Amino acid sequence: MTSHPVFPPPPGARARRLRTSRGEFAAVDSSPVAGVRTAGVVLMLPGFTGSKEDFRLLHEPLAERGYRLVAVDGRGQHESGGPLDDETPYAQRELARDVLAQAEALGGPVHLVGHSLGGQIARAAVLLDHSPFLSLTLVSSGPAEISVSQQQRVKLLRDALAVLSMEEVWGAIRAMGPPEEVGGPARGLGTEEQLRRRWLGHSPAQLLATGRQLCTEPDRVAELAALPLPFHVLSGAHDDTWPVAILDDMARRLNAHRTVITGAEHSPNADRPVPTAHALADFWDGLRRA
Repeated sequence: MTSHPVFPPPPGARARRLRTSRGEFAAVDSSPVAGVRTAGVVLMLPGFTGSKEDFRLLHEPLAERGYRLVAVDGRGQHESGGPLDDETPYAQRELARDVLAQAEALGGPVHLVGHSLGGQIARAAVLLDHSPFLSLTLVSSGPAEISVSQQQRVKLLRDALAVLSMEEVWGAIRAMGPPEEVGGPARGLGTEEQLRRRWLGHSPAQLLATGRQLCTEPDRVAELAALPLPFHVLSGAHDDTWPVAILDDMARRLNAHRTVITGAEHSPNADRPVPTAHALADFWDGLRRA
């Protein structure tokens, strides 16, 4: 991460390198506001084509509730380095081991939160070793592969990456229409130039490998439900990537706490950050009281 990051950190947070046994990861780290007792530490993982900045509007409301939030770029995402041509380091098991190393570096145990692809990587980490975690929250992240319509989008992106540069693919994405219609990397919290620079920071190999994972992920809910860990399934009221009814069913199978954020879609952390932050903190506070 350079001394001039693409996205300045939100108030009360700092950009840093999280040093782990598996290398360094770019992070945005915020602590509880002065005078508020620390209630816990939260590790957040972003989704496909996303970054740690997707959680930037959660830092302040969670700090007010006493939570330290550490949002990270995964290997090959935005400001975390990774191979450009070799997909091997982006196998799901390898990314899951990265998460275990991140939790260890934070001194654990931590509350783990994963958005979309980040949720599937978080699930894989918990299935490898649940001991570093106090809870798992899946934000708009379903039980298996993404919807057919989203698989088609991912395939188009992967086909483009096979023959075009990252800059050329960005131009093609922008030519398709406004972000609210296209979705994906052109949609997010930030200016068009910030989002372009974030896109260019991604490793093509990471995008190819994780895009394939999204389209082929098996249903591992039964394995997850067998773990002695509290679960939370949070989503918007509408989602094209995993329909809300599928997320409802997954929550039932996990015996998970369930939250639906009214007025939000696939990214409630961006669409309605304050209700999302309070729903997260309410869940964690309930675990402490219990």
